[in-house]
Amino acid sequence: MHPVLFHFGPIVVPSYGVLAALGVLLALMLLLGTARMVGLNPNQLWNLCIVALFAALAGSRILLVILNWTVVRSHPAWLLGLAMVHHPLLAGIGAAFALAAALPYMLWQRLPIGPAADALTAPIALALACEQLGALLSGVGYGTETTVRWAVVYTHPLAARWSGAPLFVPVHPVQAYAALTFLTISVSLLLWMPHRRQRGEVAGIGFLAFGAAIYFTEFWRDAEGRGSLFNGALDGPQVAAIVLVLIGAVVLRRRERARIAAHTTLYEAAEVPHV
Repeated sequence: MHPVLFHFGPIVVPSYGVLAALGVLLALMLLLGTARMVGLNPNQLWNLCIVALFAALAGSRILLVILNWTVVRSHPAWLLGLAMVHHPLLAGIGAAFALAAALPYMLWQRLPIGPAADALTAPIALALACEQLGALLSGVGYGTETTVRWAVVYTHPLAARWSGAPLFVPVHPVQAYAALTFLTISVSLLLWMPHRRQRGEVAGIGFLAFGAAIYFTEFWRDAEGRGSLFNGALDGPQVAAIVLVLIGAVVLRRRERARIAAHTTLYEAAEVPHV
């Protein structure tokens, strides 16, 4: 595939970075519309995303430097290659830092969590779809070896150097499977938003869909560097996927209870006899 999108003189422009950045821009543009759909200020949500993105990037890269401090001390030039390092653990740490920064900002700006989460879910799915296309080009999160006709073969040395992808071996284009899944989730959530009945409903459905997408696509990803739990029954991203499904189930359950309670209150009020 194509880990390098193009060269700008001596500067190498990686496909993964460009597609990931494009995903962020498209998500922010989509957020302007979804924010209005839930009745929130688009500027506040835009700023929230910028804060979360900076926190995610800073947190994951600082952790990477700490874990590789001996290498950094011996070879300071290694810092220039930080942007080329991609790992599921870094993604998880980045998400944790983003959440840790986003929640205080939401409280400070008095943003309601339910509607904000509803507005963010479809744009996040779109960003993930673009990120997975970049992963497909670069070899990040490459698939298992296969003989299917639509298999992809990585031949560029930088695909092996940056992502560890095997060269000249046909593998599942699992990143394309994930990209199509996330794009479908994004479109489906957009279509559902006008019909949502409770705050947080779209986010709850999104958590369920994200978890299912991550869990099942992991079956076609190579296990290298993804962790192994329960004697290989699950890997790290699948455990995270199960957590996402549980969170989604809890969110939807709480919203359903709130809806039933509200309907019960209205019914009891209607039954009160007038004096």
